[in-house]
Amino acid sequence: MNPARTICLGFVAVIAIGTFLLMLPISTSNGTWSDLITALFTSTSAVCVTGLSVVDVGKFYSFWGQLFLTLLVQIGGLGYMTATTILLLLIGRRFSLRDKVTLQSALDTNGIRSGLQLVKSIIAVTMLFELTGVFALMPIFSQKMSFTESVWQSIFHSVNAFNNAGFSLFTDNLMGYVNSPMVSIIIGLLIIFGGIGYQVILEGYLWLRTKFSRDRDYISFSLTFCVATSTTIALLLFGTIFFWLTEFSNSETLGKLPLFDQIIGAWFQSVTTRTAGFNTIDNGKMTVTGIFITIALMFIGASPGGTGGGIKTTTARILASCTGAALQGRDQINLYKLQVPNGLILKAVGVAVGSLFTVICSTGLLSLTDRNMGFINILFEATSAFATVGLSTGITSSLSSAGRLVIIATMYIGRVGVLLLMAAIFTDTRPSLIKYPQESMLVG
Repeated sequence: MNPARTICLGFVAVIAIGTFLLMLPISTSNGTWSDLITALFTSTSAVCVTGLSVVDVGKFYSFWGQLFLTLLVQIGGLGYMTATTILLLLIGRRFSLRDKVTLQSALDTNGIRSGLQLVKSIIAVTMLFELTGVFALMPIFSQKMSFTESVWQSIFHSVNAFNNAGFSLFTDNLMGYVNSPMVSIIIGLLIIFGGIGYQVILEGYLWLRTKFSRDRDYISFSLTFCVATSTTIALLLFGTIFFWLTEFSNSETLGKLPLFDQIIGAWFQSVTTRTAGFNTIDNGKMTVTGIFITIALMFIGASPGGTGGGIKTTTARILASCTGAALQGRDQINLYKLQVPNGLILKAVGVAVGSLFTVICSTGLLSLTDRNMGFINILFEATSAFATVGLSTGITSSLSSAGRLVIIATMYIGRVGVLLLMAAIFTDTRPSLIKYPQESMLVG
């Protein structure tokens, strides 16, 4: 079994275990067995860190069900192989060569030894940000609920925010805190750092440590760091400006808020579309332009190595640079005075085309199974599922059983990734030794 197949089947195994746990009577608030489709949908959404739900999580599930859901989100955010590695480290089992090679493939690292070191760093980063989120949210939540309840609410929302899942224990998600800028800022920062990727966070930490230490060692940022951070900042600014321009006069969303709260709301909407799923405004009541911008930002998603989905910021940047190079008549792509390898360009094109094909197929199937939902709502739902965002215009709970199965499959493909799934299906990835003659053709 190749590493790609191990990872894909590992996610299936975790989803299956989560489905069984969420079906148990102790997991539901009424103490009865949950139906299979509901449990499977919720488990898949949690492991794929999506956040779409066909039930009200805060009311349908008991404390144990919510705890199982939190653990599934944590495993999904870390990734199957990272979570497995943590378990092996806890029980003290030695790593086989196969385990190390699979971990290297999952983390996309260059060395086997560096994979284990990266896992330990991921554990530290995850604990730091999630605990910070818990202590920051507790004083705010404790104003409207008991101390014990505020602690659990803070843990649940901090874990979901950093892992870019959109589950909330509130019936209206975070819409009740639309006038509380601190909630939007705390949750928003957790989403950004969770989605930007562990490699970017670790490189930033090393730069800060060098900056404030006596050793003035020169730190050279990787191309991934430069592209991920610059593209993320650009998309956040773009989303904030355009969401405010399209929604500030809409009395159903931002129009009812003061100017400062409008800006914070537009910023949070720009953040959450990057595969988080929390919402402080009603997505179903946004303007068509706002919905279209949301779909575009969801499709791009977060950065590689993070807890988010989508085609990733680096892929979008390579495709944009490739388009610019073609329009300018150049035959190579340069980013930050570095040339992008042709193999990486082909990979970016493969990810984009495969992702677009998946969204089109999902939208087409949903149009057949739930044709009365409206095309824009169906496209929104399919893109949200593939990019593991979790935002919805409100049609998730009304989907038919067939439609829910389509969303389940879409969420799974979006989480494991199109290229990894293809590598798991087609195991023969050896390069061909045959070189064919080249010939030009008309394009465009």
